[in-house]
Amino acid sequence: MLINTLKFGPLEIPENKIITMAKPVLGFEELTKYCLVELEEFKPFMWLQSVNDPAVAFIVVNPAIFYNGYRIDINPNEIAEIEAQNPAHIETYVIASVPNEWADMTINLQGPILINTENNKAKQLVLVNSGYRIKHRVFDEEEKAAMTTEEPLEEVVEEPVGA
Repeated sequence: MLINTLKFGPLEIPENKIITMAKPVLGFEELTKYCLVELEEFKPFMWLQSVNDPAVAFIVVNPAIFYNGYRIDINPNEIAEIEAQNPAHIETYVIASVPNEWADMTINLQGPILINTENNKAKQLVLVNSGYRIKHRVFDEEEKAAMTTEEPLEEVVEEPVGA
């Protein structure tokens, strides 16, 4: 399937890689089809690119990369919406907000996105009473001080890999 994107231009995405949101991202309820775009130089981050709207792409990351203890309690009804039979086939991502300085990055631990890798059905959860925040800082002040990257995000991202 050929999709147009504002960030990457036209991308050829195999039909079996299209993700269908059973419960879309909050604020983007009309957008139900996405694909993950991986860039070698952008790892461990990926782009969750909307198939419906070329201008919409979210930076996502597996939260365990930054928070090894990240755990969510999932109601069986939530899993049923993405038709998951085996929890091992569910990948969890969180949306990252990356301003011009990487050191100021935050991730939304309160709204994880679950993707069933067997059928590519997905949903965004909203965790209430979890203790997680929408804007959870990735780096503490000491780590921020040690970072010297001055490149804005737009200069780091060049072209998609493996699309």
